[in-house]
Amino acid sequence: MAAIQVGLTGNIGSGKTTAGRLFETIGVPVYYADDHAKRLLNEPDVASHIRTLFGDECIGANGLPDRKALAKKVFANTRLLQKLNELIHPLVRVDFQRWAAYQTDHPYVIMEAAILFETKRAKQFYKNILVTAPEELRIQRVCARDGVAARDVRKRMQHQIPEEKKVQMADFVINNDGKEPLIPQVESIHQRISALINKSV
Repeated sequence: MAAIQVGLTGNIGSGKTTAGRLFETIGVPVYYADDHAKRLLNEPDVASHIRTLFGDECIGANGLPDRKALAKKVFANTRLLQKLNELIHPLVRVDFQRWAAYQTDHPYVIMEAAILFETKRAKQFYKNILVTAPEELRIQRVCARDGVAARDVRKRMQHQIPEEKKVQMADFVINNDGKEPLIPQVESIHQRISALINKSV
């Protein structure tokens, strides 16, 4: 029997990957969409499309897409970002379904992805979990992690639905403000999702 699919999302710098790792420690398989998108980006036919759509300046000396150059270009242009999403997201969707089909020993699996609500993909999941954090803290985290300026982080944030709206759309919320412990929140949500699945079986 195929595992039930749950979405895990959060705006940039919220710590959704950290939350995903905690779900993994309690035995829930997690598919990290961004990691798999990077892998798929290096497929020869995809790299060829990147060159055609975004130009030679987005291809590195190794012939593979230069992710930093690509990010700089698309986050400054909404139309180009949409083109990139239209190229990558269908590939990730197929890859995730293929991966999920093998997780038959688990009641549910999680897909961790940044823009589930923006792409309307949240509707495909049994439940959706949102990770939140104060905006300034999120900016600090991304600046430290990626070595980018705060203004560049704010540009990326403009392409995401505001966190307060996502809170209303999510089934469960994890507060990652650096003060409230994450582990009890993850364990509580895991128990609640497991109980809902057991009821529906």
